[in-house]
Amino acid sequence: MKPLSLRVLRLFGEMGKDRLDLHILFEAAGNEPAERRGVLDAINELIGMGMLEACGGDFFAITEKGRGAIA
Repeated sequence: MKPLSLRVLRLFGEMGKDRLDLHILFEAAGNEPAERRGVLDAINELIGMGMLEACGGDFFAITEKGRGAIA
């Protein structure tokens, strides 16, 4: 797993939430457009690995597998 993907997962734990919107997840990268594109890549990676799931709109939920990765 890429470091940025791990930072995205850890945001769920830091925020104490099971669902976060894309704007919050962008906080894992910072303010640069290239870094924010990296967050989108990380989200896609995590969805592919079964650690996040899309919830509609701009919301994403961490799965049990994702929780296990940051425990």
